[in-house]
Amino acid sequence: METEALNAAANADFSLFALFFRATFTVKLVMILLIVASVWAWAIIIEKHRQYGRARRESGRFEAQFWSGDPLDTLYDEIEPSPAGRTERVFAAGMTEWRRSHKQDGGLIGGAHVRIDRSMDVAIQKEAEALQRGLPLLATVGSTAPFVGLFGTVIGIMNAFIEIGQQQSTNLAVVAPGIAEALLATGLGLLAAIPAVIFYNKLSSDSDRIISSYESFADEFATILSRQLDKS
Repeated sequence: METEALNAAANADFSLFALFFRATFTVKLVMILLIVASVWAWAIIIEKHRQYGRARRESGRFEAQFWSGDPLDTLYDEIEPSPAGRTERVFAAGMTEWRRSHKQDGGLIGGAHVRIDRSMDVAIQKEAEALQRGLPLLATVGSTAPFVGLFGTVIGIMNAFIEIGQQQSTNLAVVAPGIAEALLATGLGLLAAIPAVIFYNKLSSDSDRIISSYESFADEFATILSRQLDKS
């Protein structure tokens, strides 16, 4: 009996697909969950990389136009119907409140500076929420995937020990297939977690820098409007 078990173990297929299909239902479910989490995480990583790239390009183009010396009212009239870029939307929020703060006789309603700042702060907050959407999922995958994989490994090793009892043999050739199937779950968990953690940190840093650039622009724009208010 032991000889037959050894021959079967020696001829066992240890490819990844074979290990997956030999695993029990619970371990298969864990592996599928980890594969889905990994694919989802990579989809977010790629999308955020493209989104942040667009945001930086849009910001650069608009700020060059903003500091070109053209009148702010002319610039606002050009983008007001549908501001495309995120920096444009922050600018439009401030200019909209600026115009609303003017009376029909040309005077200014009191507290205009505060309202303009608040309008731009709200616009920045909306853009920040859009930029950071999806990042919590990366953090979740990075922190939980290793433990999910470990759960699959524990179940797989339990099944390996059950197999040892049924085979009445502790020979490594008999135990190896079951342990290999169990460890595959841990490997998939790490495969999902490591990129998620690395890119979560990078994308969070990129997002913070982009949001900081919006805040800096809003401060500079508010300073310009403050000068206009003082003149008024």
